[in-house]
Amino acid sequence: MNMKKYDDILIGSGPAAYKMSNLLAQTDRRVLVIEGFEYGGTCPNYGCEPKIFLEGATRTVLQSQQLLGRGISQPAKLDWEALMQTKLERFDPWPGETRDIIKKNHDVEDGYASFIDNQTVSVNGHQYQADHIIIATGQTPNILDIPGKVSQGKDGLLVTTDHGEIQTDYVLDATGRHPNIEKLTLENTDIEYDRHGINVDGHLMTTVDGVYAIGDVVNRKQPKLTPVAEFEGQYLFDYLTGKTDQDIVYPTIGQAAFTFPEVARAGVNPDDVVNDSNYQIKKVSLKYGSLYAGQNDQISTLTLVFKDQQLVGASEIGDYAADDINNFLPIIGLNINGKEYRQKVMAIYPTLGDKVAGLLP
Repeated sequence: MNMKKYDDILIGSGPAAYKMSNLLAQTDRRVLVIEGFEYGGTCPNYGCEPKIFLEGATRTVLQSQQLLGRGISQPAKLDWEALMQTKLERFDPWPGETRDIIKKNHDVEDGYASFIDNQTVSVNGHQYQADHIIIATGQTPNILDIPGKVSQGKDGLLVTTDHGEIQTDYVLDATGRHPNIEKLTLENTDIEYDRHGINVDGHLMTTVDGVYAIGDVVNRKQPKLTPVAEFEGQYLFDYLTGKTDQDIVYPTIGQAAFTFPEVARAGVNPDDVVNDSNYQIKKVSLKYGSLYAGQNDQISTLTLVFKDQQLVGASEIGDYAADDINNFLPIIGLNINGKEYRQKVMAIYPTLGDKVAGLLP
């Protein structure tokens, strides 16, 4: 069997690999991208991008309901079929467009890669080697193997449990995700991994020389988010092309769940230091501000964590928690104190940004 060799092989095409593929396109390196499912990965096809798209309509509906009798007499209604059609029109072309962009500069294989040994991957009956093999297969949803069954009935779904049967329209499995490594046959290699992902060193190299992992498939304490994956893609490109020889250092990372209301956080988690006298925790209700009161936002609460008068963590639940926490990211990440902030920044009134200066010592 012929063995084709490349400079770099990318297994996956999600945010981490896509970032690297675009950067590698600016070089003369020979690159193969292997993708067995949707080009672009979870984020643009099923995850963050469609999710935030849907929030645009659902947030408007829920906020109008929240303001019923407080200036809104006719709350909005969600047209689910129209919303789904609008979403599909936007996102259905993305995998094909992403594949075309990659194929302009690199070779592609539409199939699942599996390792034959530490240096060789196989896909569609072809074998490949490279100076660098980069695993970027992300995560995949957990599907619980539980006693009972879910069956299709005449009027919906029938869930059979040890407590009887339940008739329902929907069944939601919200048990999280796990590393998408089953098809890689890592047992044929010396690559170490566990249920949290593939183990890597400070250069994102696995326990096999020349094999790296980036993105959500990595076993790391940092949150598994698209910007983190892209950050790793940029770092690994810089490392492999000699632009840095330092270990990867992650920035202060903001994270949010785009529910309604939203939850968001960055830096030190107050739950982790609630009994630590080195930290001070300040909790602030935001509902009294005119902006929040005008939106009938009754539950928005901001929690700040300080150490030696320096802001080191922020978290919030509220209608605009993600935007609010973004106000605090530069303060935490750049280690700015209250005096410096007030001297350099005057935020738009009367948003949360206006209150930030007053909340800092």
